[in-house]
Amino acid sequence: MTAWWSGRAGSFLELSETRLLETLAERAVRRFRINEVQQLRAWEIQLPLLKDTLRRLDDVASWHVLLEFEIPRLGGRIDVVLLSPRAVFVIEFKVGADRFDVADQLQLEGYALDLQDFHAGSRSQPILPILVATEAATPFPTLPFLIGGCAPLMLANGKSLPDLVGSLDRLVPAVGHALDAAAWELAAYRPVPNVIEAACLLYDRNNVAEIASARADAFNLTRTADRIAAILARARADNAKAILFVTGIPGAGKTLCGLNVAFSRTEGEADAVFLTGNPTLVHVLREALVRDAVAKSEKRAPAAHRMKGVIQALPKFRDDNVKSGKTPPERVVVIDEAQRSWTEAHAIAHTRDRPVQLDRSEPAHVLDIMARHEGFAGIVCLIGNGQEIHDGEGGLAEWGLALVPRPEWRVFVSEFSLVHPEPRNRLAALDGLHVEPALHLTVPVRSLRHDATPAWVDAVLRGDVAAARQVIAQDGPVPFRLTRDLDMLRCGLRASARGVHRAGLVASAGARRLRAEGLGCELPHMDPQAVARWFLESWLRDRDVRASDSLEIVATQFSVQGLELDQVGVCWDADLIRAVGGAAESGPWQARSFRGTRWQIARDADKIAWRLNTYRVLLTRARYDTIIWVPRGDPDDPSRDPDIFDRIATFLVGCGVRSLLEPSAPRGVEPAPQLTLLMP
Repeated sequence: MTAWWSGRAGSFLELSETRLLETLAERAVRRFRINEVQQLRAWEIQLPLLKDTLRRLDDVASWHVLLEFEIPRLGGRIDVVLLSPRAVFVIEFKVGADRFDVADQLQLEGYALDLQDFHAGSRSQPILPILVATEAATPFPTLPFLIGGCAPLMLANGKSLPDLVGSLDRLVPAVGHALDAAAWELAAYRPVPNVIEAACLLYDRNNVAEIASARADAFNLTRTADRIAAILARARADNAKAILFVTGIPGAGKTLCGLNVAFSRTEGEADAVFLTGNPTLVHVLREALVRDAVAKSEKRAPAAHRMKGVIQALPKFRDDNVKSGKTPPERVVVIDEAQRSWTEAHAIAHTRDRPVQLDRSEPAHVLDIMARHEGFAGIVCLIGNGQEIHDGEGGLAEWGLALVPRPEWRVFVSEFSLVHPEPRNRLAALDGLHVEPALHLTVPVRSLRHDATPAWVDAVLRGDVAAARQVIAQDGPVPFRLTRDLDMLRCGLRASARGVHRAGLVASAGARRLRAEGLGCELPHMDPQAVARWFLESWLRDRDVRASDSLEIVATQFSVQGLELDQVGVCWDADLIRAVGGAAESGPWQARSFRGTRWQIARDADKIAWRLNTYRVLLTRARYDTIIWVPRGDPDDPSRDPDIFDRIATFLVGCGVRSLLEPSAPRGVEPAPQLTLLMP
């Protein structure tokens, strides 16, 4: 992170505005090869306002000024960062504006939250975002309560800015050591982008090391990406065929590794392709990449056409190549959620009446399609153990069965997949198999609040209260809250999803009685436009009621698997309940399906596993926090028995889930001073 100009406040005041303008204009030309007249005029008004603000401070000599401070993850620059001995002021100017646009407020709050989450120098400091619309009416003079490091957005116009900054300076207490401006400017900025942002960055030729360096333990992810590249390079040099199985806990970065491979370019070879059987992931990633290209001045039609070749639906790739019998142009295919590939019995039965009929398992067809290449071919299978969510999905074991009669493939897998206790998730011992420890990802990069979230979720779904409590004892409170009220769920999500953070409601596809609670609008996961709007549009910015953050449309596991949200509301229905008995006691869950007017208990082991895996997907979608809503039920409705919901809620509390109303500080952020600030 760099500023176009930085220095002590005294130096800033001494420099002429002409000299400052020359410095900023020179940086703009070097960066963008243009010098926009509108930007120059904005600086001409902004700089005198800033100087006037600083001259009114009591101890300006101890302040530091940074102009045009870059925020790489969000692709923008903060107009001004002021560092006082006690706080970080993040100021955005809208010169000539006579009102405070929602988009501008979201942008600035996003900048401030980005500093809080990813900038090491800002974690223990109060962060005070101020939006200045120079010609707006004077805002109501209130200063908000500071929570967890980043204060709610404050508003000012050109005349009120000096008083606002001065009041904050006088009222922020001195806590601990004074802020070291030089150390702050040099502090590490290490963002973890969400999967949509990561796809755009990777497509622009960034690598995994550059986009997932928010933490020292991200070495686990870069090591895996490097090992995949090395194995494929060796196979290419040997004119051999190689298949790699990349496993890992939910949110560990398997999709990032796969996108890294798919978006790589090898001279003289056709591009690799990213395949997924999840239509939602296809729709959302394609649309996000197209929008990113259009934002960079590319026309939409050619961009959309190109993205169709980069990210493809696995069923279409499979059927086209089974039908044609030709060698595909891609030498490398990356298969997302490969554990969901069909078994032979399901493939045959499911395609019997379709134009393209399958006569073997989905893994067997993919292996045979890629084996048509003379010499090198590569398959990278991304395996989410415990995330099979539909009938006919064969897991890792199905790939092992397909590889037994195909010895020409070099097989690379971690030892984890050879000893997994669940047969469906275990690869059979094969001749010539290569064990690669780097192909198993154990460090979560999705959950920014708690490293042990996947382990805690696993304990909860095993029904093991003691294990869940042990996770909390070792790693601290988990980022899960509980409410019994739907309105409180929405209020909690809106309060926590600040700035550019995105919230959404999720539920099991088997949650058939939530409609009685007022949640009957389900996202159609096969509708590409509806899915893209849910993930990419904004209710906060555009008042688009089709967006996830409108909190009206509920997405199921089929829509959210492989994707993520910042804040998640999990809506828990009676399709997964505690058995009758001590609600807080350890013991297995009971899966149910709603048929006609009543619930039916699932007896089939696969159906029980699918329901547990469904809730595993839902509970691991959040980058920050998850609020679980368990309805109260209705004593007059047998399908919504209050006792059943009470047992679920009691069990979750026993596992360490706290009430939504219980206060907490963000995990991973050093506690900042708690301030009640009132304008004098």
